[in-house]
Amino acid sequence: MEASMTKRSALKRQTREASREFGVLDTSQFIQDSKVRRLPPHAGWSPHPSNDERDQAYLKTLKPKSDGQAELMTMIDHHNLVLALGPAGTGKTYLAVAKAVEALEAGKVGRIVLSRPAVEAGESIGFLPGDMEDKLAPYLRPLYDALSDRLSMKRVKALMAEGLIEIAPIGYMRGRTLNNAFIVVDEAQNCTYVQLKMLLTRLGWHSTMVVTGDPQQSDLLPGISGLADIAERLTAVPDIGVVKLAERDIVRHPLVASMIGVL
Repeated sequence: MEASMTKRSALKRQTREASREFGVLDTSQFIQDSKVRRLPPHAGWSPHPSNDERDQAYLKTLKPKSDGQAELMTMIDHHNLVLALGPAGTGKTYLAVAKAVEALEAGKVGRIVLSRPAVEAGESIGFLPGDMEDKLAPYLRPLYDALSDRLSMKRVKALMAEGLIEIAPIGYMRGRTLNNAFIVVDEAQNCTYVQLKMLLTRLGWHSTMVVTGDPQQSDLLPGISGLADIAERLTAVPDIGVVKLAERDIVRHPLVASMIGVL
């Protein structure tokens, strides 16, 4: 017993001597301002170069990169129903999901409901392996990507397991009343007029709904998409925000804006 105590005392003495000789790890640099680190500058193209000069953080801040995005974020903050229309690459889905995560984290809503139509764009889901959830997974992947960019994938899975984040096809929304929720309807240009009318009337108390889509990029037959008609009718309603993004709001590679202009 005495021998083991002597051995432990000797180890402690050696540790103290080594600390004095080589120095002790200063953990204060990790505790103080632990969320902010100067990240290496990016050499590639950026949609807003002035944003690259600021100190970036692991906890991403949500900032608009165009006037259209700023208008969309303001509309979401001040309206319970917002329609965001615009071409690909304008950040419609990302901003809507980011605002949903922000509201959930702040306790403004109790859950997030993300929905999009499972419309085939040249491929048939019947040939995909797995059950219905596995077949629908490729259609819901953009929503997972936006979520994982704002939260860690581990946290996303935990929130989904608790029911605080729900991802569902539009076909499963009929008959529901969504209270205390932030609802994001993505790819709404692939919804018919009747489907959009059904979706918009799901809005319940203390809830916010953002509908995103590009009327020019529908995978439905011509004349079937109801997004443009719905947006035109709701523009006259005072408490509903309708934001129309343009090519100048595209924040993807500059070639995307060039292609949108000629295709």
